[in-house]
Amino acid sequence: MLYPLIRKLIFNLDAETAHGIGMNGIDFLNAAGFSCLVAKKVAPCPVEVMGLKFPNPVGLAAGLDKNGDHIDALASLGFGFIEIGTITPRPQDGNPKPRLFRIPEAQGIINRMGFNNAGVDRLLDNVRRAQFPKKGGILGINIGKNATTPIEKAADDYLICLDKVYNDASYVTVNISSPNTKNLRELQKDEALDDLLSQLKARQLKLADQHGKYVPMALKIAPDLDDEQITAIADALRRHRFDGVIATNTTLSREGVEGLPNGAETGGLSGRPVFRKSTDVQKKLAAALAGELPIIGVGGILSGEDAAEKIRAGASLVQIYSGFIYRGPELVAEVGETLANVLRKNI
Repeated sequence: MLYPLIRKLIFNLDAETAHGIGMNGIDFLNAAGFSCLVAKKVAPCPVEVMGLKFPNPVGLAAGLDKNGDHIDALASLGFGFIEIGTITPRPQDGNPKPRLFRIPEAQGIINRMGFNNAGVDRLLDNVRRAQFPKKGGILGINIGKNATTPIEKAADDYLICLDKVYNDASYVTVNISSPNTKNLRELQKDEALDDLLSQLKARQLKLADQHGKYVPMALKIAPDLDDEQITAIADALRRHRFDGVIATNTTLSREGVEGLPNGAETGGLSGRPVFRKSTDVQKKLAAALAGELPIIGVGGILSGEDAAEKIRAGASLVQIYSGFIYRGPELVAEVGETLANVLRKNI
């Protein structure tokens, strides 16, 4: 495959610079009709989750394409669904650079990006130009709050974004679990969570009436939760009739990267080191939900077997991000083939 050679070259560059070059490269290959040089065909494996029909259960997690600049190129790699964002009402620069760090020895990545994005209106311009959603592709849009919005006013930002993206999204993800926006994770706590979910659900139902269609909503949670918090979140999701939950975001833990270059950088850790932590949270969440809400499993998937473990732990779909950086597009096909075999056996 071509990707190992490409990775060797771009890993010599600053991580954020390399990300931009890599995404432009995917755009070029797609425009030239050469995506097949880096991506294999993904096994068909239709699944229905949140009322949506996915051609396969392998998704791209939010963060890779924050502004929806590369939707069609990413779709050409075989993903069953793509999630873009996190997007905020107003454009923001995010945290100072450098803010993205590879830890190759552990197949990990630390980021403290801080929801850098061009704003919801720019994202919607890109979505409306893309062919993938027009052809029925499943596109999730991940929403958040601006850094300058006080935490007690956070719901206002989420509602602004929900209003704007509702008609263009296949589903909407509410991100309250990034560790890189000050106090954001406070929204996972009991009263704050209850208030936010209540407002979002009421607005979702109002928008469904206005637009004549129901767009499901999922909540994205952190891996740094104790058992009591997991149970409380599961109860809140059921109570407010949310449609799904994404488990999990990046971790503040440094287990598995201690003493490694870049291992002490601040921010959220993803990739191989978060796999066990995120899967354990997902398993406990699945038990607490008892099948009432579907789970999208994400965190440290670097092989087909990793994805299969997420499914066995209660996920209906999976998403990849850091594994895509380390393994490249071949990971999409590998995960797709593994999950097709696993899900066929479960039928």
